[in-house]
Amino acid sequence: MQAMVLNKIGGPLQWTELPDRQPGPCQIRVRVTACGVCRTDLHVLDGELPDPHFPIIPGHEIVGRIDAIGTGVPELEIGERVGIPWLGHTCGVCSYCIEHRENLCDHPLFTGFTRDGGFATATIADARFAFPLGEVGDDAALAPLLCAGLIGWRSLVMAGESKTLGVYGFGAAGHIVAQVAKWQGRSVFAFTRPGDLATQAFARSLGAVWAGGSDEAPPELLDAAIIYAVDGALVPAALKVLRKGGRLVCAGIHMSDIPRFPYASLWEEREIVSVANLTRQDGLDFLKLAPEIGIVTKTTPYALKDANQALADLRAGRFEGAAVLVP
Repeated sequence: MQAMVLNKIGGPLQWTELPDRQPGPCQIRVRVTACGVCRTDLHVLDGELPDPHFPIIPGHEIVGRIDAIGTGVPELEIGERVGIPWLGHTCGVCSYCIEHRENLCDHPLFTGFTRDGGFATATIADARFAFPLGEVGDDAALAPLLCAGLIGWRSLVMAGESKTLGVYGFGAAGHIVAQVAKWQGRSVFAFTRPGDLATQAFARSLGAVWAGGSDEAPPELLDAAIIYAVDGALVPAALKVLRKGGRLVCAGIHMSDIPRFPYASLWEEREIVSVANLTRQDGLDFLKLAPEIGIVTKTTPYALKDANQALADLRAGRFEGAAVLVP
């Protein structure tokens, strides 16, 4: 197998030839056909997540075909197409797992961070954390659903029954959740980097009723807002556009420090909540609905050897939607 391996904080990723790996009990080996490039991969590269592991193969929006199966995996078959998400394993015995909150497991493993991921031609995965994808849809188009889509779905559920929804950061997750929210009958207000007219036009093309810079006020106060961007300064800015009782959902795994803001911005029963990882039920719920919703992901393909360029382009905001590595 070949892989792009991260050996130290800051990278770059190194093209590496590795022996083929065999799946152990309750594991599968997947030949990777597409792997999305996520902002979380940048957090891994930059050492912004706790307890990094090196060397590591990043990548956690994996689509591929099973080509080897370990013992104790009766429900999957050789050749079946599956998706591998960020949450790669949970202990099953801590209080959070027992309470069906496995996204908060005390002893998790994360694909592309604490276990090798999909920036490779093959990967080993816990079979219990592999989602059957069926045969409908293109591999590269499906890849962003495995994180941007799943975190978008979880954050949308946490936004409650909001009818007017602000989306801060209109990248991979934002452009997916906007389509889901529109399908649900919500009105989407897109907030982009100030002056980014192209992304604002992209948001409107996906049904946003308003699009502007994160430094602008929308034409009305909103029921809820979700922040996918990593700038903590967006928190007080987003609070200012919420109605009384509005909810602000911080959906990133990492965010810069939130600056001080007056209590008046939070008063009147506004809320701030965060999203942590996902559960397998999130995946089952969302992936079942995705074909019905008719989600169209905008992707930019890169060869596996060009993973460093894909990460740099993501950091600079050089494309709309999501980047996908295609081995």
